[in-house]
Amino acid sequence: MKKLTPILTVESIEPTLPFWVDALGFTKTVEVPHEGTLGFAILEKGGYQVMLQTLASMQADVPAVAPPSGGSVLFLEIEDLAAIEEAVAEYELLVPRRKTFYGAEEIFVREPGGNVVGFAQFGEPEVR
Repeated sequence: MKKLTPILTVESIEPTLPFWVDALGFTKTVEVPHEGTLGFAILEKGGYQVMLQTLASMQADVPAVAPPSGGSVLFLEIEDLAAIEEAVAEYELLVPRRKTFYGAEEIFVREPGGNVVGFAQFGEPEVR
């Protein structure tokens, strides 16, 4: 394997862009229209990619892989949880900052496309 890139299926891409671009610092490098709006976009930051595709675009392009319902959950390891908390403060907080048994302090938020994004800053694991 060379790379793993998630494709997040959303109803509409435009509402998700402030989360990914403004709050998290990704750059939109590719956009593909579909029925008068964005149907697909590639976002990049520091060698990482996230693809966003509307359900309508996916159903038209590759219907066999279009999800029947629900969203995805991404888990991102980050260096500065406090900075991320500040950057995503206006988005729905699902799990407030917590310390885990596996040595992470983490939060989970819902981005405007309905997908859940977890951010974890790792330290030392707890001894059990």
